Amino acid sequence: MSTPARILVVDDTPSKVKLLADLLAVKGYDVVTAASGAEALEQVASSHPDLVLLDVVMPGMTGYEVCRRIRDNPATKILPVVMVTALDPAEERIKGIEAGADDFLTKPINQPELLARVRSLLRIKSLHDQLEESNRTLEQRVADQVEQLERLSRLKRFFSPQLAELILSGGAEDPLKSHRREITVVFLDLRGFTAFAETAEPEEVMSVLREYHAEMGRIIMAHDGTLERFAGDGMMVFFNDPVPVPDPAMRAVRMVLAMHARLHTLIAQWSKRGFELDFGAGIAQGYATIGAIGFEGRLDYGAIGTVTNLAARLCGEAQPGQILISKRVLASVDEVVEAEPVGALPLKGFGKPVPVFNVTALKV
Repeated sequence: MSTPARILVVDDTPSKVKLLADLLAVKGYDVVTAASGAEALEQVASSHPDLVLLDVVMPGMTGYEVCRRIRDNPATKILPVVMVTALDPAEERIKGIEAGADDFLTKPINQPELLARVRSLLRIKSLHDQLEESNRTLEQRVADQVEQLERLSRLKRFFSPQLAELILSGGAEDPLKSHRREITVVFLDLRGFTAFAETAEPEEVMSVLREYHAEMGRIIMAHDGTLERFAGDGMMVFFNDPVPVPDPAMRAVRMVLAMHARLHTLIAQWSKRGFELDFGAGIAQGYATIGAIGFEGRLDYGAIGTVTNLAARLCGEAQPGQILISKRVLASVDEVVEAEPVGALPLKGFGKPVPVFNVTALKV
């Protein structure tokens, strides 16, 4: 058998308290009483009622003050409170709502109305209590998953919402574990940014970076790229990890072309403000070791390998507006993009000159 709801009746007139208490007790409620505001607050703290019937006019502390104190207490802020008064109902109802009351009854009390409102408010409180109980039962399971969720939630900074949700739902293995995979890596940055940052006001530099990061971030997410890092104007993005995607090289090229198109507009706007900036990018494809990099308390998600070095070198060699790609990337996208040979470039860290190509457009 369920425990009956407990109702606190507060009124400084004993006869009225007894009348309400007897009425509610007959209906199966557990009733406690108080004859003043101070006593009411003591009963709220000790008896833990499920609902309070609170008279407005009492000596010392009015019902409104009692209601406000109930609302100010985090432990009782959702406790249902019904104000009861014989004063002007229109004016007192406004005061009651301002004090935080859930409902309002005028004297003499209509018994069916009283019982109906009590049942309604108790039903709402019961639903809230059930929700709180459900939340408590989840605490242990949540505690068991906190460590994993904390590590995986960090990946939301790097992945598109779709990939982040797939990881968090268990649709992909823990990407923080070190693993090998073939990926397509993109490095990009703004040409002329160092000179711009040295001469512009800090507010102007931050304004440009906010616009740049916001626009590039949207495009990265739209193409399911993984943001490995960004530092100032430089970004590293890769594809095919933590979740394999079809045609990673094509995705990378399409993403950079979309960036190039958006930056064409931004660069024109920046130029009108006197900021001489442009854009360059490098794309390479190959195997890398991927996973958590760092130390306890400061871990990032990164990729290490020749492919990342090659993409970075290509980005460094790119002239303003160029998108330089490796021969391996070209082999994956040559049917759908137009590219022109740049030649074999000597790149730092590579023993032989590397054949390089500049992407100019998608084929019609």
